[in-house]
Amino acid sequence: MKRSGTADLPLHGGHVPPWLAERMTLLGTAITECVLESYGPSEFLTRISDPFWFQALGCVMGMDWHSSGITTSVMGALKRGLNPRFRELGITICGGRGKHSKRTPAELHEFAGHTGLDGDYLARTSRLTARIDNNAIADGFQLYLHSFVIHKSGEWAVVQQGMNADNRLARRYHWHSAAVRDFVSDPHTAILGKPQGTILNLVDHRAVHAQKALLSIAHEPVQASLDEIRKLTMPSHHDVRPADLDLKRLGGVLAVAHEEDLRNFASLLLVEGLGPRTLQSLALIAEVVHGAPSRFDDPARFSFAHGGKDGHPFPVPLKTYDESLSVLRRALDAAKLGHTEKLEGFRCLDRLTRNVESNMEPLADFSAAISHERNISSSIGGRTVFEDVPKSQKTKSSKQMSLFAD
Repeated sequence: MKRSGTADLPLHGGHVPPWLAERMTLLGTAITECVLESYGPSEFLTRISDPFWFQALGCVMGMDWHSSGITTSVMGALKRGLNPRFRELGITICGGRGKHSKRTPAELHEFAGHTGLDGDYLARTSRLTARIDNNAIADGFQLYLHSFVIHKSGEWAVVQQGMNADNRLARRYHWHSAAVRDFVSDPHTAILGKPQGTILNLVDHRAVHAQKALLSIAHEPVQASLDEIRKLTMPSHHDVRPADLDLKRLGGVLAVAHEEDLRNFASLLLVEGLGPRTLQSLALIAEVVHGAPSRFDDPARFSFAHGGKDGHPFPVPLKTYDESLSVLRRALDAAKLGHTEKLEGFRCLDRLTRNVESNMEPLADFSAAISHERNISSSIGGRTVFEDVPKSQKTKSSKQMSLFAD
C-alpha cells in the first residue's frame, strides 16, 4: 500500500523574475548536492517524490509559499542547475511544462545513450505515468507539466501537474520507481490537490469489476491503488497565517538565530560571525537537507528562510539569500577537497535547532516575527515581483502591494 495525499494548490498567474530564478537555480542545486553528499541519490529521489518535502523546498527557495507555480519554478530551476552537471552528480531532469513535456521521450533516449540504460523502457515509463494520471483518473485535471527525474543508475522520480480550469486549482502527482512494483498495482507515491468529491478512478482497487470489463474489451491492464492517508491543504489566502505553520518549530529556529548565546554557538558551527538573519535562513536550509519526513507537514514555515516573491510572508531578502548561498557553496566546495567540517556544520545546526525546540519549547510570536522581517526588509535587500511591474501598470498592482505593506 502506498501513501498518498491531497492538497489545494491555487493556480497563480505571473512569472518568476530573473533575479529570483537565478538564485533558485543556485540554491536548489546546492541543496540537491547536500542531500546527494549526505544521503545519496536514492534519498534525493525519495524526497522529491514526497509532496510535503517538495513544497518545503519551494518555500525555502523563495517562491510563493502555496501556489501551483512552485511546481513549475522548482522543476525548472533544478533542471537548469543539475543537467549541466550530470557527469558530476549523475542526475538529469527531462521534460517540463507544455511543449517541453513532449520532448521527454527524446531526452530520455539521449540520456540512455550516455548511460547504457534502455531508452525505450524509460520513454514507455514516462508515457505510462502521464496517461494514468491524465486518463485513468477522471478527476477533472488535465496534465500540463511532466518532469522525469532520473539517476544514472536507472532509479527515477516523476513530478507532474494537472489543471482544473473550472475551479482554478491544480493537482500535483508524485511517482518514485522504488515505490512502484507494478504500473498496474499501487503505483503512486502521492497525489496532491483539492478533493473533488466522487471521481472516476479506473486505477483504484475497488474498480476491479470495471477493470475486468475493460480488459475484455481493450486487452490492457488498468489497475492501481490510491490510498489517501496524508492531506496537505493549501489555503486560498495569499498571506501566511499562524495556523499555517507550527509555531513551536518556528520558535526553535528563531531562538537559535536571535538569542545571543545560541547564535554564537550556531555561528561557530558554520562560519564565525554570521549574523542572526543569515543563521535563520541556514537553519531552515539545514532542515530541508537533514530533516525527517515528519518535519515537513507545515511547509509554510520554510518561507521564513527567504520570504516569497509576492511579499508573503515578507519580501525576498536578497542580501540574506546571497549570503546563505555563499556559506552553503563554500561548504560544498570545501567538502570536495576533503574538508567536510562546514558541511557537517549544517547537520549540527539542524540538531541544535531541534534540541532547542524540544528542550526550551519556544513558541514563536508570529506577529512580532513578521513585523521584524518587514522592518528590516530594506536593509537586507527585500524585493518582490511587484517592483518589476512597468510604471503604467503600477497603479493596478498597488492593491496587491498593500497585502504585504499593511
